[in-house]
Amino acid sequence: MLNVLLYMGAAFIWGSTWLAIKLQLTQVPPILSVGYRFCLAAVILFIYCAASGKSLRFSRRDHVFMAVQGIALFGLGYCGSYLATRYLTSGLVAVIFSTIMLWNILNLRIFMAQPVDNRAFFGGVVGMLGICVLFWRDLLAFEATSGLIGLAIGLLGTYLCSIGNVVGARNAQTGVPVTQANAYAMAYGGSLTICIHVTLGGQFSMSWSLGYLAPMLYLTVFGSIVAFGCYMLLIGRIGADRAAYVMLISPVLALILSTLFEDYGWNVSAWVGIVLVVMGNLVLINKSWLPVPKTVL
Repeated sequence: MLNVLLYMGAAFIWGSTWLAIKLQLTQVPPILSVGYRFCLAAVILFIYCAASGKSLRFSRRDHVFMAVQGIALFGLGYCGSYLATRYLTSGLVAVIFSTIMLWNILNLRIFMAQPVDNRAFFGGVVGMLGICVLFWRDLLAFEATSGLIGLAIGLLGTYLCSIGNVVGARNAQTGVPVTQANAYAMAYGGSLTICIHVTLGGQFSMSWSLGYLAPMLYLTVFGSIVAFGCYMLLIGRIGADRAAYVMLISPVLALILSTLFEDYGWNVSAWVGIVLVVMGNLVLINKSWLPVPKTVL
């Protein structure tokens, strides 16, 4: 039951964050917004840890791995996602980010020698097929220049996020608590993005409008702290490959928001895509749906 609550919490929150990210792009540079988001989230988590008596003392080796997690996931990975949203619709970026499922499977096999679970592999493939069907009009509407740039940036950012997930799985397996690991990782990643912004000649800027601060607070508290807390707990409990299926549900929820706020038009392909995503989800979480050998690689 706890796994289901963690799973749905992360999925529903992240399904709404893409629209919030889109709302921020015209007011503060994307890389700086990433830095603000995760540095603020880190401060909140550190205050929470101090108030609740959670230890913040870890070995130098643990700090190295938390730094790698933060730089890959909360730093460079999310910079890629934010920058991709400048070239593509928020829904399409969500689709690209959902490929993290397959990247996680690949990276767990490469870096941790973890066998590839057939349910995770085939469930992910079916879900990805559903996502492609769901957004086929967006894929066909690619512009020769901006579309390809956005796709390349989005895929690179997603792969880096996957690296962060795998390192996060290592941290959980070695006993580093999720809350403290996220606090340090977000601090490392957020600080890096601010340094990148300044190094590239950017100036510090802030929009105090409700249209910027409201999405920022939502992304910080719910998108960063609550959702990532649920997700990293899931990684520790069921593995990064299964946990990443959250990324296949989130684009569907992003599509629902597009229907409500961006007049997205539903058609046959949209419904077929939804059915395929649900089928992939059932294959992934229900052993009896796929009576095949445990591993494929």
